[in-house]
Amino acid sequence: MNSSAQSLILIVEDEDSIRLTLRDYLKGKGYSVIVASDGVGAIKQLLDNEVAVIVSDYRMDTLGGDYWIRFLKEYCPDKKVIITSGFLKPEFPIPFPVLYKPFDYSELERQIAEALWSGHPRDGQ
Repeated sequence: MNSSAQSLILIVEDEDSIRLTLRDYLKGKGYSVIVASDGVGAIKQLLDNEVAVIVSDYRMDTLGGDYWIRFLKEYCPDKKVIITSGFLKPEFPIPFPVLYKPFDYSELERQIAEALWSGHPRDGQ
């Protein structure tokens, strides 16, 4: 376990199997993790918890996509954000790093560790 274990990670993913296995994987690596199944649930978690890193799917039925990205950019400028997506294309402008599905959990863990150690991992800023 590393010092990043004290930093809380919020996973926002509408697919139960991905959300829960990713939660279990990161907890097994020593991270503190909370989850939400959509943007509305994520807002509730953000209001109730001091989150350091948000790992979020892009495309979700409830408050996902462009509106969710705009919300994160406008209202969470102090949070480190990593977007996951099987939908986005690399040329689509997103102000956060994007990890394309399917991805290796160890690659996501590497990006989380980098975000925790290096400040805001935002593309284009």
